[in-house]
Amino acid sequence: MRTLSRERDPSHPLADRVEFGRLQFEDRAELVAALAGAHTLYNTYWVRFPRGTTTWDSVVANTRTLLAAAREAGVRRVVQVSVTNASAGSPLPYYRHKAIAEQAVRDSGLAYAIVRPTLVFAPGDILLNNIAWTLRRFPVFLIPGDGRYRVQPVAADDVADVCVGAARAADGAIECDAAGPAAYEYERLVRMIRAAVGARSRLVHVPPGVAVAAGGVVGRLKRDALITERELAGLMDEALVSREPPRGTRSFENWLAAEAGALGRVYASEYARNWRR
Repeated sequence: MRTLSRERDPSHPLADRVEFGRLQFEDRAELVAALAGAHTLYNTYWVRFPRGTTTWDSVVANTRTLLAAAREAGVRRVVQVSVTNASAGSPLPYYRHKAIAEQAVRDSGLAYAIVRPTLVFAPGDILLNNIAWTLRRFPVFLIPGDGRYRVQPVAADDVADVCVGAARAADGAIECDAAGPAAYEYERLVRMIRAAVGARSRLVHVPPGVAVAAGGVVGRLKRDALITERELAGLMDEALVSREPPRGTRSFENWLAAEAGALGRVYASEYARNWRR
């Protein structure tokens, strides 16, 4: 078993059991060598938003490079981790370019599966952690709009199970969502997190632009991006809700109860984790 990543993480519990290879797109021969001997490529490469020289077009181009290198290396199958409601016609670049990457997978010549998760939860999550962090620290928490739009959390372990099941299926094309067993209105989700972490922050409904502006203030203070306008638009459009029967079985409420003591104690920075290298 091998992982391709930008850098090795010695603190990871599987660091001594999983071989490390460097994920890069400049040296084709090195990339092919890193993929050699693998039967299945689980591709989770993506970015949350473009920044600097990293654009949506460059991310798609890198995905095509990775797929071509996998085919050259003799990889038999790719499992592409996408997102629910990816669409080439989406006005939201994240979802539109996910759909373009999906088409690159279809065109790759590899046997493939495309798995589309909803909102993934796990220890170390950024979005849910930072909702809890904000609730713990501020007397007011802003709810964009009416808060009645839904989100459907899915456990990372459930997404992994769906991906492995898709990889073990007979050769051919598989496309499916990976969604948790329950969807929640956003305000209810926030209330659940507030109760779990013992916060007393007051929930106040505001126009979406006000919520984005307030998030920008926090982001500048933390040298990070708390939430973007387009991420909020996707949330309010229920882009993270599946139209398929749920394949996930693990309860978000049970996970929340188990993780409440640690959730939101420390701010989780997107920039520090993925951009400041």
